[in-house]
Amino acid sequence: MILYNDRILEILIWNNKLMNNAPAHKKRPMVDLMVSIVIPSIVLMKLSGDDDLGAAGGLIVALALPLLWGLFELIKYRKFNFIALLGLVSVLLTGGIGLFELDTKWLAIKEAAIPALIGAAVLISTFTPYPLIKALLFNPEVIDVDKIKQKLAENNSTAIFDKRLLNATYLVAGSFVFSAIMNYILAKWIVTSPAGTPEFNEQLGQLTLYSYPVITLPSLLIMGGIFYYLWRTINDSTGLSLEEVLAPNNSQK
Repeated sequence: MILYNDRILEILIWNNKLMNNAPAHKKRPMVDLMVSIVIPSIVLMKLSGDDDLGAAGGLIVALALPLLWGLFELIKYRKFNFIALLGLVSVLLTGGIGLFELDTKWLAIKEAAIPALIGAAVLISTFTPYPLIKALLFNPEVIDVDKIKQKLAENNSTAIFDKRLLNATYLVAGSFVFSAIMNYILAKWIVTSPAGTPEFNEQLGQLTLYSYPVITLPSLLIMGGIFYYLWRTINDSTGLSLEEVLAPNNSQK
């Protein structure tokens, strides 16, 4: 199932140019939670029996819900990114494992592979001119980039600032390593029945439900800590307050 959506990972994504002409994206966390986790889990656990949708039918319906919701948001808000692509691949792989009745070890591998790929992308970005953390932080639509660069130069803090940004990148990559390990352990522990059976669907639903408190919430807390570290880095290196750091169009809101 999709354990990562753009509400958790959007901190790692550059804004697409198409978004400039797209309607404002309204965040609906409760709707996302229901469509991506709660309803699919209920379908898998309660409607996958032979007297209901069946194992294959239940799996298809459960996977179709978050997939169709993601496509709806893509079409309406023109919001497409690398994370959305990984989510689509994750759904298709889960469906393939269930419908083709593959060994459940592939489910555990798949659950670990998605966050591992994201973590690898974060690390690889440090060897490019555009690390993901810096691309996020130095967004002129969010913060006053010129003012920060000027203050860093005045305080001779540019090198220290870049080093702390690198540390933050490692922390982000580490959070995805944590997610990959926990995903693998949780999938191996919960999903033990053969794919293509009602029991497999029920356990897949349990995996989706348990992954939220066991993996998603801790990951959010880790990300929150990293953001606080980044803010302290800017504050310590420039002496600027939050209001002074924000871009003029944001600080007036």
